[in-house]
Order: sequence, then structure tokens, then C-alpha cells
Amino acid sequence: MPSKEEIRSTHRLRRAALSAAGLEAAGAGIARHGLQWATMVAGGERSIFAVYLGVGFEPPTLPLIAALHATGHRVLLPVCGPDRTLSWVYWTPATRFVRSSYAPIEEPVGEQHGTEAMREAAGIFAPATAVDLSGNRIGQGGGYYDKFLAGLEAEGLPVPAAAVVFDDEVLPAGSIPAEPFDRKIPVAVTPSRLTKLM
Repeated sequence: MPSKEEIRSTHRLRRAALSAAGLEAAGAGIARHGLQWATMVAGGERSIFAVYLGVGFEPPTLPLIAALHATGHRVLLPVCGPDRTLSWVYWTPATRFVRSSYAPIEEPVGEQHGTEAMREAAGIFAPATAVDLSGNRIGQGGGYYDKFLAGLEAEGLPVPAAAVVFDDEVLPAGSIPAEPFDRKIPVAVTPSRLTKLM
């Protein structure tokens, strides 16, 4: 079985070959299927969703963020802190972004909230470079989301989570090595579909 880093590197190379048109089409599909999942987990009600801003050749999530906001949901975006911690800022179309001090991402500027912001959240859209049908996920390698999801479990806040990936990044069951600190993800949102992983 390939290592996590080998799988991550392979998918990053594939992502780097995507065209601007391909990324735009992917963003539209992710918004459509992400909204479908959001409607399911929120029971059709307006709610709060934690998302992230896909940058570079990551699956584009800005169309999803805008679509969630346009349909009345509130959107939280992450800010990376020391010791692999995440805080959260509510997004609006006027939100400004700056380069993170801790990770290679763009982060929102605004009042930051801790884990308590998840108490009323209906769902979390998590970044990934690949998932498999056993629910295993490979992130960007920083460990932020594994720590964050484990913290929610420890506080009794099992907020539903979906990984956002491209279609060819949903791998057969058992393809991704699982370690004790890894948190499983039950659903994948891709440009063409929603996939139940476990």
C-alpha cells in the first residue's frame, strides 16, 4: 500500500494539471452537491456550516461558500493557530482574506471564535487530498482537521462532516493507511456526486 505522502504527492501532481475551465466546472459541481448535503444534514432549515477556502489547485469551494450564504446559511471559515489549532470567522461577501501565518492558505479577517462556534453548526466541509470508501482521509499533512474533529468528539459535539475532493480522489476501501489519530469521514462531496464512504 502506498504511504500517505505518496498518495498525497500523486494527487497534487494530478491537480496541478487541471485547467482553469476544469476548476471552474468543478467549483460549480461542488457547490451543487455541497448544497444537497447541507440541505440533508440541516433538515431543510437555515443553519451554520464550517467550510474552508480552496486555494491553488484544491477543489474550488468559493462557489459553495457563496451558495450556502445565498440560501440563508451562515458560513464559518478557519484560521490556523499555533499547535495545530483552528479558530473560526463568519464569512460574508465583504470578507477580506490574508495569508496565514501558520499554513499555506488564505484566511478570513474578522472576529475569531473557538470550538464553541460549532455548537449550532449543522455540518463541516473538510479539506482532503483523497478519501477511501472506508472513510479514511488524507488531508494536507498539517493535522489541523484531525485534531479539530477529535476535539469535537471529546466535547460531545459530533458535527457531521464531508470531505471535499475531486472525483478521482475517492479511492477503493482500504486504500489509505489509517493511524490512531486519524478521524474517519462518512461522506465525500465531489464535482459529480455525493458519495457515502462508510
